[in-house]
Amino acid sequence: MDIEQKQAELIDHFVKQASAKKGSALGSIIVEATSHPSLFAFSEILAVPTVAELEGTDNSVYLEVLRLFAHGTWSDYKSNSGSLPQLVPDQVLKLKQLTVLTLAETNKVLPYDQLILELDVTNVRELEDFLINECMYVGIVRGKLDQLRRCFEVPFAAGRDLRPGQLGSMIQTLSNWLGTSDNLLISIQEKIKWADTKSELDKKHQKEVEDRVEDVKKSLSLKEGVMVGKRVL
Repeated sequence: MDIEQKQAELIDHFVKQASAKKGSALGSIIVEATSHPSLFAFSEILAVPTVAELEGTDNSVYLEVLRLFAHGTWSDYKSNSGSLPQLVPDQVLKLKQLTVLTLAETNKVLPYDQLILELDVTNVRELEDFLINECMYVGIVRGKLDQLRRCFEVPFAAGRDLRPGQLGSMIQTLSNWLGTSDNLLISIQEKIKWADTKSELDKKHQKEVEDRVEDVKKSLSLKEGVMVGKRVL
């Protein structure tokens, strides 16, 4: 079973679980979801009405935890740990994995020093073990450890849940890209048209040159014939 299919099945499972609970009963479901080793997307669970209803209640902390795992990082948790419950070890691991995905969204070459700081690991060996065993082996990233340059090259990383407002930004980026692509296509078409026109002119010029060469040959042939005739006379 591939990672996408596994994700879809887990999301469906937790959406059904959350839909059947309310209030504080959602706490254990949210902890289980954010601790699950194979689940890395949470927006569908956030959208469950009973979960959204936690906003502004005594149990809103569970909603904040779920939002943290949908959009946040380990640094975000440390900055807000006073208002959030203590995470269990599996949640800590999951949030650090998600942190790597967030960093890889904007930079495909991640310096070791940045990763050590963001993930709260003590040394390079611990960092590389984490990246190999908890990220690459799990399948959420594909990359190469460059010990000489002290960086992690990431050609592929799984996507995270879209942050509020991010969809509009993505649509704008795609619109700009489409506009640029259209302009590029027009430019290419104009260059092709210019090349075709030039090719036709070159062919016409070549034909004119060949015709002139033939005319010269004929003229020389006639002159040669006249000269031969004169010698005979």
